Amino acid sequence: MSQKIALGGGCHWCTEAVYQSLKGVTKVEQGYVASVNDNNTFSEAVIVHFNVKEISLKTLIKVHLYTHKSTSSHSMRDKYRSAIYTFSEKQKEDVSIILEGFQNLFENKLIIKVLLFNTFKASREQIANYYYKNPNKPFCKTFINPKLKLVLNRFSKHADKAKLNHLIE
Repeated sequence: MSQKIALGGGCHWCTEAVYQSLKGVTKVEQGYVASVNDNNTFSEAVIVHFNVKEISLKTLIKVHLYTHKSTSSHSMRDKYRSAIYTFSEKQKEDVSIILEGFQNLFENKLIIKVLLFNTFKASREQIANYYYKNPNKPFCKTFINPKLKLVLNRFSKHADKAKLNHLIE
């Protein structure tokens, strides 16, 4: 059974690569997401389509919390909103409960927002699938590889090792 969730927190190139590297994720759309009311401006994010029989929403959220600065605010939070965008009220409730359960894993308070998804604007085709088109670029080596190594180490059961073979030492 396929579901989707939208996630924002850091650079969408990083977030896209993290989720493209997980078993059970069937598609990742990179771009910009907007919610409603105070969060109606676009912020870098991805829409993750996943097979719930292979990977749970809870696992996807846990990966998200560990692969971006989910406990710290900074001056770029408008561009890189720390958020989980849900596609229904039920999903929003489920995500809120999951986040409450994960708070005890972190010393500082989670700042991530749970917001209703409103609008998506896809990235230009030239920058879609950025990491897997450009794994040797300095940006990828500096910023994305450490996140993918974290996925390999902390979430190895869910990591698609065939895609991450170049990082396995």
